[in-house]
Amino acid sequence: MKELRLANICDAEAGNAFLPEFLERYNERFAVRAVRAEDLHRPLNIVPTRLNDILCHGEQRYVSEQLAMSYDRKQIILERNDVSEGLGGKYVDLYDFPDGRLEVRWKGQALPYRVFSKDQRVSHTAIVENKRLRHALSIIKAQQDTKCQSKVETNSEKGGYRKTPRKIYGLPEEQLNSPPPAEAVEMTA
Repeated sequence: MKELRLANICDAEAGNAFLPEFLERYNERFAVRAVRAEDLHRPLNIVPTRLNDILCHGEQRYVSEQLAMSYDRKQIILERNDVSEGLGGKYVDLYDFPDGRLEVRWKGQALPYRVFSKDQRVSHTAIVENKRLRHALSIIKAQQDTKCQSKVETNSEKGGYRKTPRKIYGLPEEQLNSPPPAEAVEMTA
């Protein structure tokens, strides 16, 4: 970018024309010749499907007694079969592939599962369109609105504690309990 700026190049066509000359100068300055000219790369002796397992994110996850585990804000629930029945309390391998697939394996064997997403939300239109739910949801909303409007009590207030009003010293008890005259003005410090 700096070289493009120094050459006053600001569009793609001029940049593409500038690139071969820049690469030649750059390689003359920084390129290092190999000690041996022949290709020393070793051949890959791996089955191509095994390469997918290597180039993915793999983790071990603990399977609960209900045959469930959490991963990426999802609850993964193993389908019950002969293999999965004995996996409660054990660890399984979880593979997250770049294309978005998930695979759960026990000793190399893929296990069937279903996913429950914790982020699932019901759209408002789906609720409103369901005529049977509309009435029930309106009642629930009204109940929640009345609960939200009530004053929240502290633990002390729930236990019966009530704040006592401040006493003004120097006045007789009768004057403290009687309402002040209308013309009295309260002084503040």
